[in-house]
Amino acid sequence: VQLVESGGGLVQAGGSLRLSCSTSGFTFDDYAIAWFRQAPGKEREGVACITNSDHTRVYVDAVKGRFTISSNNAKNTVYLQMNVLKPEDTAVYYCAQSRACFGFEDGGMDYWGKGTLVTVPS
Repeated sequence: VQLVESGGGLVQAGGSLRLSCSTSGFTFDDYAIAWFRQAPGKEREGVACITNSDHTRVYVDAVKGRFTISSNNAKNTVYLQMNVLKPEDTAVYYCAQSRACFGFEDGGMDYWGKGTLVTVPS
């Protein structure tokens, strides 16, 4: 199983960025993919999760209305569209795989990518 994040970078406050999570090594439709982030000096937190079979989506309150998670099942790829970015969104963003999104915020995922850095200067 492999998950590879891309798309991070430096973006001004109020701007947008789209992260990608390219996956391989498992049957994409049978799993859920979640995005997490870890800001400097803080614990890792869940951001959003999508069930690939039916595209059911879950978001944490901090990103509702600004972030959108989606998946392209033909490409085995999950995206995180981030709009109206704020300095507090600065973090390393990780994608991770699990059987379902239920309780994903607890971080009990099976496989993780290595992360991509998003920086929103204040």
